[in-house]
Amino acid sequence: MQLFLLGLQHLFTMFGATVVVPILTGIPVSVALFTSGVGTLFFHLLTKGKVPVYLGSSFAFISPIIAVTSYYAGREDALAYALGGVVVSGIVYVIFSAIIRYLGPDRITKIFPPVVTGTMISLIGLILSPVAVNWASKNWVLAIVVIATIIYVKLYTRGFISMLPILIGIAVGYVVSLFFGVPEYRFDQWFSFPLFSLPKFSLYAIGIVVPAAIAPALEHIGDIYAVSMVTNKPFVKDPGLHRTILADGLATSLAALIGGPANTTYSENTGVLALTRQFNPWVMRIAAILAILLSFIDPLTRFIQTAIPEPVMGGACIVLFGMIATTGLRVLVENKVAFTSKNMLIMSIMLLCGIGGANLSVGSFSLQGLGLAGVIGIVLNAILKETELKHSAENTSLILTTKSKEEEYNDRSS
Repeated sequence: MQLFLLGLQHLFTMFGATVVVPILTGIPVSVALFTSGVGTLFFHLLTKGKVPVYLGSSFAFISPIIAVTSYYAGREDALAYALGGVVVSGIVYVIFSAIIRYLGPDRITKIFPPVVTGTMISLIGLILSPVAVNWASKNWVLAIVVIATIIYVKLYTRGFISMLPILIGIAVGYVVSLFFGVPEYRFDQWFSFPLFSLPKFSLYAIGIVVPAAIAPALEHIGDIYAVSMVTNKPFVKDPGLHRTILADGLATSLAALIGGPANTTYSENTGVLALTRQFNPWVMRIAAILAILLSFIDPLTRFIQTAIPEPVMGGACIVLFGMIATTGLRVLVENKVAFTSKNMLIMSIMLLCGIGGANLSVGSFSLQGLGLAGVIGIVLNAILKETELKHSAENTSLILTTKSKEEEYNDRSS
């Protein structure tokens, strides 16, 4: 029962974001839930069941999917072409996996030092924060009730109850929302099969959608480092970053093959891990199984989608996204990252570009937000590191030259 409730908590945590993607892109919500559950189970299978991660719908693909469906507007297969691009995007992850495996975890750690990964982890929470605040601002009373309940349950209760702050917070928020009135919902049937569909492929759709894979790939790396930090386990080495990103990519391709959105590791659920300190991967699998079952239950799907007010989810997400942001700070502190001029330049530029939503576009290729910030951090770290080495070598040479001249002067004097 405890594992079931913990899994239910993760289901509620991921639900709001997971259903937003299909709503905005035209993908059936039931299919998105089904593919997120199956994708998560597939991820756990390929990663030896070691990593407590949940895969949900990726926001990074919303814009390119809309762009493709707009290009094919008026055609019934418009969405199918967009999903074809998502299938190919999953293959990009496979390429990343091969590169990471070839370089090895030690080189990857050098490419992604704590100053970069810590900042990326913080950015994951900070970039998502406007979503939480926007939902909460629609009724701050409800949001504050949820936040207060989560704080109370986490800090002032004991035993199993203290492990369910998010679930209890959402439940209390929903009960209070009844006094404000909630949207009505109706259903005509109890069970229905998800509306699966097949993708189609075109060079145009592939060219628009595939570049979007870079951002979630970098986000995946940040998430795995975050989960490793929260659980204090080296998932980057065991089962290996190459294996986790491979599983993520294949889950994305499999989802699109049956009409679902791209999958990605969910930072919201990482926030729950940090808050509850419950790291059993079975909890995520239970959440995945519940998501699959939920995709077949028509009234329950509609209830969760329409009856839980956004301010309730907003209050919960303020806590969760804040936990992610502070986990990034913890990475910096525990790795004793010095606030040298080099590190401060890297962090400041990454933070401003990530939070500010900087966008780099070249033709159909676009890189923005966390993905762009990650690339900037990697490049700056490499360039500034080389610069430091060069200056260090020059200073060493200058010191040796000075000492040599001093010794020569002393010899002549004597």
